[in-house]
Amino acid sequence: MDLLKRCPWCGTDPLYLDYHDHEWGVPVKDDGLLFEFMVLESFQAGLSWLTILRKREAFRHAFLGFRPDEVAEFSAADRIRLLNDRSIVRNEAKIRSAIHNARIVLKIKECYGSLSHYFWRFVEDRPIVHHWDRLQQVPATIPLAVTISKDLKQQGIRFFGPVITYAHMQATGMVNDHLSQCHRYEAILQAYINDRNTPTMGRNR
Repeated sequence: MDLLKRCPWCGTDPLYLDYHDHEWGVPVKDDGLLFEFMVLESFQAGLSWLTILRKREAFRHAFLGFRPDEVAEFSAADRIRLLNDRSIVRNEAKIRSAIHNARIVLKIKECYGSLSHYFWRFVEDRPIVHHWDRLQQVPATIPLAVTISKDLKQQGIRFFGPVITYAHMQATGMVNDHLSQCHRYEAILQAYINDRNTPTMGRNR
């Protein structure tokens, strides 16, 4: 029997449990994976994250491995292909947004050197560590996510409001929002220490 303590939002679905135990909250510095999360999170709007996870492999195939340089070149024919792909979320506005955002990501990388540097500079390359005891304490967003969302909008990014931005921060490890009793909380914190990225801010009760 699995007796590990986890954040209650991951429930009992094996796919969700695997995501919680191996990905959520782990610092992501790879530009490809960061762009993947950007696309998936923008498609999640109005849906559950589990729905997106179940379609993740289909999304990877449809969006050519989430390579922004290739997605940026998608044509009208590609948009039609995606709209007819029943294995993903067929939302025209979100599809157009993903292609548009890929083009903006290329500009961000040109300006900041990498998508990773663009995002992580907001936290001075050190994850924010919160200390939540109950799920009800975890906010839908925080002021820094509002700031990042506004900056993304100025850059030209679409479908990335403050709530989605905060979800992105949580997923990619810019913030550790595992509950304090969750087995991943200390594991991720220890990983920060081992990487000499000991958090020094945002520790709240």
